[in-house]
Amino acid sequence: MTFEELKSLLFVRSNFGVKLGLERMHEACAALGNPERSAPVLHVAGTNGKGSTCAFAEASLRAAGFRTGLYTSPHLNHFCERIRVAGEPISEARAAELLDEIRARVPWALGDPGLTFFEIVTLMGFLAFRRNVDVMVVEVGLGGRLDATNVVQPLACAVASLGLEHTQYLGPTLAHVAAEKAGIFKRGAPAVSAGQPREAAVVLQKKAQDLDISLWRPGRDYRYESRDVRPFCYQGPRWAVRAGDLALKGHHQRTNAALASALLEAAAQAGLRVEPHHVEAGLRTARWPARLEQFGNVLVDGAHNPHAVGAVVRALPALLAGRQAHAVFGVLHDKDAAAMLSLLAPVVTSLHYCAPDSPRATTPEALAALQPGEAYPSVREAVAGARRAAGSDGVVLCVGSLYLAAEVRSLLLGEARPAMPSERL
Repeated sequence: MTFEELKSLLFVRSNFGVKLGLERMHEACAALGNPERSAPVLHVAGTNGKGSTCAFAEASLRAAGFRTGLYTSPHLNHFCERIRVAGEPISEARAAELLDEIRARVPWALGDPGLTFFEIVTLMGFLAFRRNVDVMVVEVGLGGRLDATNVVQPLACAVASLGLEHTQYLGPTLAHVAAEKAGIFKRGAPAVSAGQPREAAVVLQKKAQDLDISLWRPGRDYRYESRDVRPFCYQGPRWAVRAGDLALKGHHQRTNAALASALLEAAAQAGLRVEPHHVEAGLRTARWPARLEQFGNVLVDGAHNPHAVGAVVRALPALLAGRQAHAVFGVLHDKDAAAMLSLLAPVVTSLHYCAPDSPRATTPEALAALQPGEAYPSVREAVAGARRAAGSDGVVLCVGSLYLAAEVRSLLLGEARPAMPSERL
């Protein structure tokens, strides 16, 4: 199989929609020899920050000398970014081999109904890691309880910051969302949580109690320096981590760094050989593109829901240092653009709208109807317009969609974007 064949076989399955449930995954994993059990797993759920938390944790594990497997979604530029071994994406040839193996050993996987896009990619990740890594860091895709990744038996797990998301699948309230996220908790595996709204925190705590596992929470079980003017430090039940400056920008990254520190401390207590100085190195060296990533006077962030945009807005004053911000904004039609713009508009001087490269993109004209701003026919022209408005003293902030972030990064880096089919979900 070639990678072009993989794209034609695999991406079309994203049109089949979301099918929550674990029976298909358990059956497929058994047919493949249960690769999800081949190494210890750190499992991370959440609404926002789970990717950054995974990046901090994975970098720390590599600093400890482990050969790591990192599974995240979605990709930014290239499909293979979802499956990383020792910090590097797998090759296109390896991805094709993995799908070939699934097709041979789970012949119904690519049938109708078969497995979804995300289920197959998750299996590819587990196969890539089998006999090839010492520890896996696995990010939940959607929810937790019925997510395809939830076939793992984690050594420890974490829940990053929660907010309302995917309510058509997870339920209408924060309590519903928290219940789905808490579904990754397993008996015998310690859990850690970022700070949560009370409604969510109560649900997470009840689930942990029902399973008789510990659930560390900030302020009660671990503490960290949240003030941007101070070097980052973390104090857990037994550990102290003093990392100084974090590799990822933004006030909210302190929450994610603390959560990663807590996750690794919990995993260490469960037997993983990692120490505070490894975590310090990981927090200083982690890479996670499109998270307030800076290119000259342009900041690029993949925030695509109100909770994440709010975190970006709170981080802006320290990054702007008195300069004006001019926003490039593009969003997909299933996201709450109105709420995001209501947070963004008061803190930027001008808004420049464009449509990311996705069939689900909202038109620039529709965005301009929500908040006054200028509509452009392309991302390139929107960025150019914002840069003209910013001049030499202002800052351009590109936000609203990971698709937008990927396009802007490629544009600013002068790189050709690989041709990847668009996912529908």
